[in-house]
Amino acid sequence: MGKAAVVVGTQWGDEGKGKLVDLLTERAQGVVRFQGGHNAGHTLVVGTEKTVLHLVPSGILRNGVRCFIGNGVVLSPQSLAEEVQALEARGVPVADRLVVSEACPVIFSYHVALDRAREQRRGDKPIGTTGRGIGPAYEDKVARRGIRVGDLFDEGALRAKLDDVIAYHDHALTTFYKVVGIDADAVWEEAKAASEFLRPLVGNVSDELYKLHETGANLMFEGAQGTLLDIDHGTYPYVTSSTTTAGGAASGSGFAPGSIDYVLGITKAYTSRVGGGPFPTELDDDVGAHLGRVGDEFGATTGRARRCGWLDAVALRNAVRLNGISGLAITKLDVLDGLETVKFAVAYELDGERIERPPAGADRLARCTPIYEQMPGWADGTAGLTTDEQLPANARAYLDRVSTLIGAPVHIISTGPERNQTIIRRHPFD
Repeated sequence: MGKAAVVVGTQWGDEGKGKLVDLLTERAQGVVRFQGGHNAGHTLVVGTEKTVLHLVPSGILRNGVRCFIGNGVVLSPQSLAEEVQALEARGVPVADRLVVSEACPVIFSYHVALDRAREQRRGDKPIGTTGRGIGPAYEDKVARRGIRVGDLFDEGALRAKLDDVIAYHDHALTTFYKVVGIDADAVWEEAKAASEFLRPLVGNVSDELYKLHETGANLMFEGAQGTLLDIDHGTYPYVTSSTTTAGGAASGSGFAPGSIDYVLGITKAYTSRVGGGPFPTELDDDVGAHLGRVGDEFGATTGRARRCGWLDAVALRNAVRLNGISGLAITKLDVLDGLETVKFAVAYELDGERIERPPAGADRLARCTPIYEQMPGWADGTAGLTTDEQLPANARAYLDRVSTLIGAPVHIISTGPERNQTIIRRHPFD
């Protein structure tokens, strides 16, 4: 048997998961996306070439690595087609390496229309979705009216299913949201184009994963977004619509949880988030501006500027427990270089009481004030370092303190966007 490792974000996403998956797949033979949709954006830097992936797993740039899109992903055929074409134009043989689950729910244009209409109706209190139809597609899945990839290949049955779901959503769009309704003929053309494109890519992902694993192949399960955006355990309702925690790797791929050997949690050396919702350690000052500027904090999918703040060890400690984290990968340590003092939240104050765990939901979290601990910063740069011995003493002390606070070892330290700008203390497949 090979080994299986899950990579998850432990904050509000954007932690640098793409780089880590791309790096670690040097020793993997299969990479699986298990949740989310094309609202994700994983940035890979290889040499001078930058690649942003939204649906295709981050292992696609590695020769000999099979890539899988599991049933937990809501799939935009148009977005996937554009991504595949762009990669193949660069010489990446995506069609030879990629398998798409026939159980993936399909995102149609009416999902996008619903997503945008809802955000518009919320006025000055939007959730902060990407407007790409992710939430409405997951709703259709749970309501058992969704169209799945496998449905696209049976025209007779598909027509009846589409007619029902179009009638349902058209009523909501025109009557409740007071916007333009659905063009049924255009949706049918979308479905036909999706069928033609996806037919050669579709397979039984669960079965193929087990076959690979039994031959001794190592598997990497790649999450999108982060723990604090989990539909159940995140800052609800300012969350995404899927299970972003490690448990989603099993349900979103058909690979048993007992077969997973290691969970790698990715966290920045500070915190950021995109969109609305509470953010206890957010900084609206020169330090926050520094983190955003030096960290290049703009969404890979939307281009939106990210809100930035100090590391939140309270939320991180909870993420370690929720995911069963085996080890942490700390990214963007170099963004803290040159700061005179570094801080991290060790507890919150809520209504006059000190608490050690984040409260459920957004309303109470919004009333939390962080209780900080601080340490001296480091003047020497950490960018590009590749060994522990090269780290400034204060940077090493910072990492040690964070590890102690959250109850998980730091196994990997990323010191820049490129593959080789990494310190690996322990590899997930060791």
